[in-house]
Amino acid sequence: MTNEEEPIVQYQDVNKIYRGGNVAVEHINLTIDRGDFVCLIGTSGSGKTTTMRMINRMLEPTGGTILFKGKDIHQQDPVALRRRIGYVIQNVGLMPHMTLYENITLVPKLLKWPEAKRRAKAEELIKMVELPESFLDRYPAELSGGQQQRIGVIRALAANQDLILMDEPFGALDPITRESLQELVKHLQQELGKTVVFVTHDMDEALKLATKIVVMDAGHIIQTATPTALLQHPATAFVRELIGEERLIQARADVTTVGAIMLKNPVAITPGKSLHEAIQLMRDRRVDTLLVVDDNNYLKGFIDIESLTRQYAQSTAVSDIMQTKLFYVHESALLRDSVDRILKRGLKYVPVVDAENKLKGIVTRSALVDMVYDTIWGENADHDETEAGPDHQPQAGGERHG
Repeated sequence: MTNEEEPIVQYQDVNKIYRGGNVAVEHINLTIDRGDFVCLIGTSGSGKTTTMRMINRMLEPTGGTILFKGKDIHQQDPVALRRRIGYVIQNVGLMPHMTLYENITLVPKLLKWPEAKRRAKAEELIKMVELPESFLDRYPAELSGGQQQRIGVIRALAANQDLILMDEPFGALDPITRESLQELVKHLQQELGKTVVFVTHDMDEALKLATKIVVMDAGHIIQTATPTALLQHPATAFVRELIGEERLIQARADVTTVGAIMLKNPVAITPGKSLHEAIQLMRDRRVDTLLVVDDNNYLKGFIDIESLTRQYAQSTAVSDIMQTKLFYVHESALLRDSVDRILKRGLKYVPVVDAENKLKGIVTRSALVDMVYDTIWGENADHDETEAGPDHQPQAGGERHG
């Protein structure tokens, strides 16, 4: 395994027990890969902050092993270790008697970077957080709380550390400032390729920022998953409660595909059939529109009762009057992305196709609200084998959409 492939942090059966036998964390096993944005989340006392602070030996494990870049942290000097790991805390921790430039370049100075290199790095970073270079000569007290926190973030990046620890850094900020800083941190993390371990008690924050969420309770890891996997498959009732029912409801709508709620077996006809056969099929199935497919079930268009009535005397085959300008959706499309597109067009139903443009089913306007309700609220209405008949396939139209 090369250094680039090697996990940046590995917890191997790590424990932290305080005097008196108070267990802070127990049997922690966790791998943090390079480029991960890991959010540790849990209620107060869950062990999330303890777990993070053991990485840079601000707290010492009482059992197990923590590897940083493949090496046991206990075999590394704690001061040297901390200089290799950025750290951002809630109250920023800027030195009030130092200018912002001196604050930002504190670790690079300890690492004996030359003045020119320190100045260049400070100027580069302050631009990244959209503050003017002139601020470098100011003192922390001259800045707002949000501006101070921006300086705290770039100070953690100043020495080019690969790993940044963030301990509820935005918890004391107003919602607007907090959201702005969340977006900034996510952008910087992605642009600079940093690995971030972020402690939070805010599930929305974790879902927004993380590539991997670690849910903790009573000193144990309950579940580790991507945000999507966590929402789709919460491991326990505790995880469900932490996520919250509203987020779970929204998540179900966010990941449901059109194919999961479409009506199968729509009424269709091939182009070579006669108009007499088309009329007979409409009468038998009590519909006023037929989708047109070829012998291999590829969607070609539609015919409706109006065009049949208007052109019956002059035409003989379905292909003569078939309309090819037809709006349809793919079965893999997400329901959340398709509902508005369907409803805004005022269509009574929309054909559903697969990746090859073969007809798979229909989504009807009249049933759409019920389908969404069933999907979101989990009433398990089974539409899979429903045949699209008189109430489900009235009129097609609109533009073709690929």
